[in-house]
Amino acid sequence: MNLLLAAASGMLFVLTFPPVDASWLAPVALTPLLVALDREGRAGRRLLLGYVAGVIFWAGSCYWIHYPLAVHGGLAPAAAWGAVALLALIKGLHIALFGLLAGLALSSRLAVIAVPAIWVAIERTHGPLGFAWLTLGNAGIEMELPARAAPYAGVYGVSFVFALMATALALVIRRRPLRRLAPAGILAILYALPRLPAPEVGGETAVLVQPNISQTADWTDSWILRQHERLVFLSEHVARAGRPASLIVWPEVPAPVYYDSDARFREMANELARRTRAWLLLNAVPHTAAGAPLNSALLLSPEGRAAGRYDKMRLVPFGEYVPWPFGFLRKISNEAGDFVPGERLVVLKAGERRIGAFVCYEAVFPELVRRFVAEGAELLVNISNDGWYGRTAAREQHFKIARMRAVENRRWLLRATNDGITAAIDPAGRVRRRLPSFTQAAIAVSFSYLQDRTVYARWGDWFVWLCALGSAVVLMAGQIPRYRP
Repeated sequence: MNLLLAAASGMLFVLTFPPVDASWLAPVALTPLLVALDREGRAGRRLLLGYVAGVIFWAGSCYWIHYPLAVHGGLAPAAAWGAVALLALIKGLHIALFGLLAGLALSSRLAVIAVPAIWVAIERTHGPLGFAWLTLGNAGIEMELPARAAPYAGVYGVSFVFALMATALALVIRRRPLRRLAPAGILAILYALPRLPAPEVGGETAVLVQPNISQTADWTDSWILRQHERLVFLSEHVARAGRPASLIVWPEVPAPVYYDSDARFREMANELARRTRAWLLLNAVPHTAAGAPLNSALLLSPEGRAAGRYDKMRLVPFGEYVPWPFGFLRKISNEAGDFVPGERLVVLKAGERRIGAFVCYEAVFPELVRRFVAEGAELLVNISNDGWYGRTAAREQHFKIARMRAVENRRWLLRATNDGITAAIDPAGRVRRRLPSFTQAAIAVSFSYLQDRTVYARWGDWFVWLCALGSAVVLMAGQIPRYRP
């Protein structure tokens, strides 16, 4: 029964996110696992229960990893599915550790807040330990009340809300005294927090370009030229159609774009900026002094000159580089060598305005994106190429993650991708305009530059460290022998 309960939690996690996207399950997804942990008194079994839930969650939600590895990475289908299984087996260790610690905390009088604190502390470890993707709090992007926590505690604050609700339900099922639920009253703080910003029409106009360039075409010189001409045509056609655009955003594309070394492309991009009198943000591949490629967001001024560049700092394993033990595998990217990460975060200066432009997978890291805002970014831009995922649920998952970055930082977020999902997202995470996927198009969107900084943008993961400290104190206090006459 305990194993079935753990497996049920794993499945509820999977159902919470795309493709099913039953986000209303988020507040109860942990409950079956917590009931099983409370029923089981042995540490080894608790580890196993958490591991079962974790493996099912990661395998079910990240099943799509087989697609880029098989279609673009050259792996045999069986080997690609083996890579999915290996990822799930490794990432399941995080929730296995949660199972061990939560099992101890459930006996505490403060279990209803200690268990969610443990969950949050462990969620934060995914990025530093190799691969981050869905956190539980991302399910709250459509829920106004839980999402109020994001500008203060980041997505982890929303995770805490859902984990607390699941823990309270588990304690009720296990017939704990009602006084044990009293600390759950902390959720009342959500009603005291300000509501998310109301919908407003932005004062600026941007053009987001979605060229729908093939991931598998033969990249001959003539074909590449046609794709560059496509980007220019889509940009200029929409930029001149309505209110003049102050910003044009091109996406990350399947093959490298060499602004520095390709004189023809450089003049084409510069001339577009001059003709439209707009700032042009594009993806380019410069090189370090040693010749290693960088994946960068490059900003051109309305005068047709390079005005700033941010080099991507968080690279995709197997997409942009191959980790050391797996040198025998093929990298997905078309670049000849492994990309190297950028060394510093750069906020791009568009005249008097400041833009935080991050590339693709970096949207997964809230602690990275909030640094752009902390250092003055008034607008967030995410350029991406989700075409590597095919028609899998990864596209919608990635989009949901990006939307949470807008809420955490109270910033407009413009997202341009090669074949979708291209959209404008307001500071409350609402999708204001969106292009259909797998279509060649460009869209004019309104946005505003904003200057106020949220608590999360200023102070980062303070709430995570508070949860880590608080849960450690509760766990240690639970191990102190008590004298009972």
